[in-house]
Amino acid sequence: MGTYRKNTGAVFSLQYHLVWCLKYRRPVLVSSIADRLKARLVEKAEADGLAIQALEIMPDHVHLFLERDPMWAPAGIAARLKGYTSHIRWNEFPHLRSRLPTLWSRSYSIGTIGHVSEETVH
Repeated sequence: MGTYRKNTGAVFSLQYHLVWCLKYRRPVLVSSIADRLKARLVEKAEADGLAIQALEIMPDHVHLFLERDPMWAPAGIAARLKGYTSHIRWNEFPHLRSRLPTLWSRSYSIGTIGHVSEETVH
């Protein structure tokens, strides 16, 4: 079983599996674009207090396993990460503008990860 973290009002182990796709599932997250995206995700996670457990960038989507305290809604986490990284297209890779009018699709998938034993409940 994983370790628990705590803040001023809670003890928690909230882990999420977050997946989101490129608009039109265009396979452009390769080589330097994927490397820069990974760096930006790590940068934003550190700034927001997210603990990244695993990160995989596929050519047309992103898989992210992360942990965060209960103060943030999962939808807010997804929105902040997608919004922050969308600037990659505009600022760092302008040639993507013609292929992707919007970097990310509006949707995402998020699920919780974990296990609570009966001993933890008692």
